[in-house]
Amino acid sequence: MVNQNRAKGTGLTMENIMRLAQKSPLEDIRRLYAVFDSPVTRVDCGRKCAPFNMTGKPFCCDICQAVPAVYNEEWDYLKRNTDLWRFWIGDECPDSDDVLRLKDEILEGMALLACKGPALCQRDFRALSCRQFPFFPYVTADYRFLGLAYEWEFEDRCWVISNLHRVSKSYRSQFVAMHDALFAQRQDIFENYAYHSERMRNLYAERRRRIPLLHRNGDEYRVSPVSGRLARAPSTRFPRFGPYRVEN
Repeated sequence: MVNQNRAKGTGLTMENIMRLAQKSPLEDIRRLYAVFDSPVTRVDCGRKCAPFNMTGKPFCCDICQAVPAVYNEEWDYLKRNTDLWRFWIGDECPDSDDVLRLKDEILEGMALLACKGPALCQRDFRALSCRQFPFFPYVTADYRFLGLAYEWEFEDRCWVISNLHRVSKSYRSQFVAMHDALFAQRQDIFENYAYHSERMRNLYAERRRRIPLLHRNGDEYRVSPVSGRLARAPSTRFPRFGPYRVEN
């Protein structure tokens, strides 16, 4: 949340890039979904993590593990075109302690949704938050969108986080191009990810860890959370977590 005149490696045609840049991409959710549709990896990563979830579902598709947030424009589009989604109530899981916190943290202009589950998924109608999981756009302290960082709270559950070298080039390119178009029109969304990136820096500074980054230039780096300095490092050497530590 991808032939002629196709921008190299992005999955976006030049025509689509111009259209997205001229108006808010959220005004045309169908096109936005069409240009950000590449799978994260060439393998079905849900099959990799599902055996480690008590429900047997991929963690990202389990409403008790992750609650999708969508822009209001997305919700308007989805409810007109599919019955896959409904409002998230918060009583779907035994432990609902985070309900009030999540509802309080949701940004203005967004809604929390629940879907019918992975067995009934309609991939064309996946929300942007589903498409970009487990990543978010990393924004530096001096307000530069550098590339893809991951949602650190899922380190021990998400197989992709332990296998960043498996993330496809097409996915990375589409992720960057889509967010470039979004940020060009929506400063509030950019500010939200700048704040989220700052939270990650503060946490990693406390833990004395460097931030793994899939850079928009196609390379991989470790980022100092204090100085912001980049050290090139192959993603095959990034740390693994949880049950994926010993996977070949």
